[in-house]
Amino acid sequence: MVPPEARQRKGHVMAKPNREFKSSLFTDFFSDEGRLIETYNAIAGTDFPPTANVEFKTLKDTLYKSQRNDLAFVLEGRYIVLIEHQSTINKNMPLRLLKYIVDVFMSILPDRALYERNTVQIPTPEFIVIYNGKDEYPSRAVLKLSDAFMEQAASTKLDLEVTVYNISKGYNSELLERCVALSDYACFVNNVRDRQAEGDSFEVAIDKAIHYCIENGIMKAYLEQESAEVKRMLTMEWNEELYRQVLLEEGEERGIELGEARGIELGEARAKQESARLMKREGEPIEKIMRFTGLSVEEINLL
Repeated sequence: MVPPEARQRKGHVMAKPNREFKSSLFTDFFSDEGRLIETYNAIAGTDFPPTANVEFKTLKDTLYKSQRNDLAFVLEGRYIVLIEHQSTINKNMPLRLLKYIVDVFMSILPDRALYERNTVQIPTPEFIVIYNGKDEYPSRAVLKLSDAFMEQAASTKLDLEVTVYNISKGYNSELLERCVALSDYACFVNNVRDRQAEGDSFEVAIDKAIHYCIENGIMKAYLEQESAEVKRMLTMEWNEELYRQVLLEEGEERGIELGEARGIELGEARAKQESARLMKREGEPIEKIMRFTGLSVEEINLL
């Protein structure tokens, strides 16, 4: 980890993050252009200056999440870099990011571009995932779209690669040494988890982690300014994760009961219906039920 005395950023004024969406802590913290450039330089081995031009291209609802934890941006017109933090392993990231990058390109190109005679120039895309979940995962892994193809060919005509970097405790220490922002973020998240493991409630763990990090110069300026927002974002992330787990467990339990009673298994369609029923019973908005289950308004209203 980077020592506290080396954590002061030189000459960079914190940019006000875009709060149009319900951001995760990751997205809010790294929406600062200086931190984003520093993190990309550490990962890619580049040396873009803190003053390099960054144009955010994050799209609305592209990855069908209730909370933003992805960033898309053009850096000096040369790259499109997509960074998504995820707390759980997801091997379908190449497929999800294929849709994402198509939507990004369509958003930055004029409508006539696809019909022009000459080749349209587009920024070179790069796909990065930052993982800091609790499950075991390599320090670095490459996920390929072609791995999902039902039939593997000698020559792949379409592919997309996503590089995953694990910043959980004990992983990628050299990368974290090169990047104050990423090191600070990992340290804060690990501090919250450690305090939970010691028996603190989630709310108490957050408060203690904020106090510890401010005292030790970790995310100091950000936490001093945004502590209330940090609590809100982390609580929302935790509630969403817990809610999904509860829905899954209740759906599985209900499926077992139905299977024993009727001698059938609860299929994917029925599981979605059961989840939607539970959410309706809890008074959740229709829009949220649609995001979680993929069911239409008509299907939900019939339940």
